[in-house]
Amino acid sequence: MDNINQYIQRIQNLANRNKELNARLQNLVGRYSLIQKQNEKYNELLARFSDISGPVASDFPEKKTQKKVEHLKTVSLLYISICGFEDLAKMDSQSDLIDILDEIYITIDKVAEDFKLTKIKSFGDNIIYAAGLSNEYRTNPIDITMASIRMHRAILNIYQQQKSQPFWKVKMGIHTGPVLSVDPGKQYTPYSISGDNVNVVCRIGESCPPGQINMSEMTYELVKEFFNVSHLGSIPVKYKGAMNMYLVNGLTDDLHVADNVFENNETFDVRYGQIQFMDIQENILDLLEKNLPSNLYYHNVKHTVDVITEVELIGWAEGLSEEEILILKIAALFHDAGHIVDYRYHEHQGVLMARQILPRYNIPQSRIDTICRLILATKLPPQPKDKLEEVMCDSDLDYLGRTDFIPVSNMLYRELKERQMVDSWQEWNQMQLDFIKQHQYFTKTAQNLREVNKQQQIERLRQLLNENEVKVKY
Repeated sequence: MDNINQYIQRIQNLANRNKELNARLQNLVGRYSLIQKQNEKYNELLARFSDISGPVASDFPEKKTQKKVEHLKTVSLLYISICGFEDLAKMDSQSDLIDILDEIYITIDKVAEDFKLTKIKSFGDNIIYAAGLSNEYRTNPIDITMASIRMHRAILNIYQQQKSQPFWKVKMGIHTGPVLSVDPGKQYTPYSISGDNVNVVCRIGESCPPGQINMSEMTYELVKEFFNVSHLGSIPVKYKGAMNMYLVNGLTDDLHVADNVFENNETFDVRYGQIQFMDIQENILDLLEKNLPSNLYYHNVKHTVDVITEVELIGWAEGLSEEEILILKIAALFHDAGHIVDYRYHEHQGVLMARQILPRYNIPQSRIDTICRLILATKLPPQPKDKLEEVMCDSDLDYLGRTDFIPVSNMLYRELKERQMVDSWQEWNQMQLDFIKQHQYFTKTAQNLREVNKQQQIERLRQLLNENEVKVKY
């Protein structure tokens, strides 16, 4: 009975509270209406007493104070805490230690710049960097972990050069998750971010032993194929329960050089590039989908995807390395992208696009040069100069030896017809016959897969031409 009475009392209290809040709301609404009427009255008076030819308040542009706020799903955060001030008063060479501290800050900023991390803010001797505010790439968690490793190595090098024992204790914490980001809109004003994950990365960092790198379970799941880690323990996180933490001990055995677990090797570069390719492919295919002319019936997104698939198939069969196949796939992605700008000279435009876009992904210049060379290799007639160009050319003209040659050829005819680059159907079939008779596949894989069927297409074209000639006569 007592429980029922308490329940009834709680309902009555809530009802009374609701009445009170409703009364306050009505009061605020009334005050807002009064202020709005007064504002209208003041505007009328201003317009009446201002010079009729002069400006009034409404003529002045409103100052834009609203900033762009974005909800980002996967931003990787790096929290850095530098400790040691509690012992500074006991030291004799305080000025020298402050100089070392300044050098540490400069070094950290330089590494962050190299990895294109965004500096969020500094508070005291703590700093937060972010990867993924401008571009949410799949590689962001890897980048920020590698950056933290480089920072730690650089700090150790400072002490080695000074020939002194480390005095400043550096803790680092990494976490990946959603945040609210505010773009300041000014070049030298830092981003502002908010959300629970800002607090989480701070706690991850403060839980880290000095001189080491600690990461959250979320980041660990995204980078565990690249880094050797050990379980540190767990910390409670509000509304999320216990969160596991992992110390970064270096790269996995197959991804680092022989004598340094923190220095990545070529295998790392290739594996990283394969993940990076997914981001590049997603962005470029989306660009093509939105910007390619609608009357590209052959040189469309489907053709681009077909060529990407084919360079991988032929590349593996020809015994190419993973790095070479990755380069071919990127080249295939861009090889017809220039159709967005120019139909006749799309290879040249594709090269310009690749040189503009790929540096954003930190692709080495030597690799970009090779990619551009492979794009230009698709220019007709094909004249490949090495194995990579042979694979590229064979993949681009793979349809000549496929069973769907005729319907694909029809799409190309329709595309050229609308651009007045071919006249009649009969002329087109003759052009195709002349081209396919002169064409050759360069790789053994393409020759084995497509050459027999290509000869069958030649016979089908001859038959079509003969049938059309008979129709013309009669």
